[in-house]
Amino acid sequence: MIKKVFMAGCLVLCMAFGTNAQQKTYCNPINVDYGYTPFPSFAEWGKHRATADPVIVTYKGDYYLFSTNQWGYWYSSDMLNWHFNSRKFLRPWNKVLDELCAPAVGVIGDTMIVFGSTYSKNFTIWMSTNPKGNEWKPLVDSFEFGGWDPAFFTDDDGRLYMYNGSSNNYPVYGVELDRKTFRPIGSRIPMYMLQEWRYGWQRFGENMDNTFLDPFIEGAWMTKHNGKYYFQYGAPGTEMSGYADGVVVSDGPLFEGREVKPQSDPLSFKPGGFSRGAGHGATFQDFNNNYWHVSTSIVCVKNTWERRMGIWPAGFDKDDVMWCNTAFGDYPRYLPSVNKHDEGGPGWMLLNYKKPVTVSSTLSSFFANNAVDESIKTYWSAKTAVKGEWIQSDLGNVSTVNAIQINYADQDVEFLGKSLGVYHQYKLYYSVDGKKWQVLVDKSNNKTDVPHEYVELEKPVQARFIKLENIHMPTGKFAISGLRVFGNGNGTKPDAVKNLIVLRTEKDKRSAYIKWNPVDNAFAYNLYYGTAPDKLYSCIMVYDFNEYWFKAMDRNKTYYFSIEAINENGVSERTKVSKVD
Repeated sequence: MIKKVFMAGCLVLCMAFGTNAQQKTYCNPINVDYGYTPFPSFAEWGKHRATADPVIVTYKGDYYLFSTNQWGYWYSSDMLNWHFNSRKFLRPWNKVLDELCAPAVGVIGDTMIVFGSTYSKNFTIWMSTNPKGNEWKPLVDSFEFGGWDPAFFTDDDGRLYMYNGSSNNYPVYGVELDRKTFRPIGSRIPMYMLQEWRYGWQRFGENMDNTFLDPFIEGAWMTKHNGKYYFQYGAPGTEMSGYADGVVVSDGPLFEGREVKPQSDPLSFKPGGFSRGAGHGATFQDFNNNYWHVSTSIVCVKNTWERRMGIWPAGFDKDDVMWCNTAFGDYPRYLPSVNKHDEGGPGWMLLNYKKPVTVSSTLSSFFANNAVDESIKTYWSAKTAVKGEWIQSDLGNVSTVNAIQINYADQDVEFLGKSLGVYHQYKLYYSVDGKKWQVLVDKSNNKTDVPHEYVELEKPVQARFIKLENIHMPTGKFAISGLRVFGNGNGTKPDAVKNLIVLRTEKDKRSAYIKWNPVDNAFAYNLYYGTAPDKLYSCIMVYDFNEYWFKAMDRNKTYYFSIEAINENGVSERTKVSKVD
């Protein structure tokens, strides 16, 4: 049975433990009530949650989040507690449902405008001066110009621009629009075409090798800073761990006839860790004027379009180089209200990576250890969703626990499209000896949908064992892709890495073989790199291995590398920066 529930009004979704006023952190993927795949043809391997192509804009003191195929949007005052407004953006002239795919969202004066991707000439541009109240009306009944993966940009002088494009054959385009009629002023102008022959990260494929398709460019976005225009785009493919947003800089909003300077490395890049990918997104400022970048993360197991969303700190350095910090990008991060933007997060480490797990039951080959292997693509599933199914994680020793993330997986789910009014209920317990248990979190009365639940404890606890007990699932089996416990292992930080070696290939300067001595008391490493010794803005998290085949470089640039070791107690000192010609 497929259950579809469409509701007007708003559904409150809390990203954290209750409505804890002391909440300081969040954890990617963003914990919102993702809708399920909207079409049966997208669910050939099983129905699943899916969204992508996020845009966040600020409007009248709130953050507004739109993404693909959600039949609505979210708003939040703090980027923590998100509220969903159910909204079918219909064509007013025939009331046919239009999926709001890869939406464009802009603010012009006191008005928010929304437009969905289309190759036709009859999609409405909507407007609102009260989006929190879910009040919308057509601004332009049929936007004849159209465009796929569109984005709006209002310049300081009030002039309005639209960018669009999604192709592995054509560039992304830009055009100025008349603010009264929304008709184009002139023709579309090519903005940027991928140059994978130079920039290794733009190559298509999980291994960046262009094996069977040319790379795609899509997901336009524009940010203006210090009089310069930073044009952002997604590439090379949405299903890849290396899905990223690049940036091109110029001195005007349309690039024809202007000098254009692509930054060599992606702006947002997250090819390693639990939740991978950081492409097709948008850059926005919080209410402290700090920049953030929201973009698409991948799952891509049940379908290519099985995706999530993540938010990372971003900004500009003293030389106006645009950066985005995805290091520890799926660990706890500070919220805007804490205003520790440059610190990223509180330094709580993962305590249960590949540690022993026991469970109440196991369905087929969905084994228990999948819940602690730091891959969102794999998961454990119980045989049922009945009350009392459980999973227990042994941290190895008594540790300080600050936060827990519960990532539910989609096993045998029944929903298609947006299902509102559904919820998870659970209890978390902790123990020092595995015999005497105390309740840590009780969500047995929860009425919200929390597929990537993140609980920051009001006070840390000392525990060796963490147990998650199911009370209620919205659909499907009780299945977990990541039961992730964060804090400090109460031990020694890892030793520093020795002998970092980067062997850049002679035949193809875009690639290099990187190797280092393994650190006995480390389970992972952060490899930082960039094109200047003080601009190592990109980071790759590598679990288990002491080598990495790196294929993301600008073949014309000198590179610099540094690495740190990671364990449950913290990180080591970074190695001295290495120069690689």
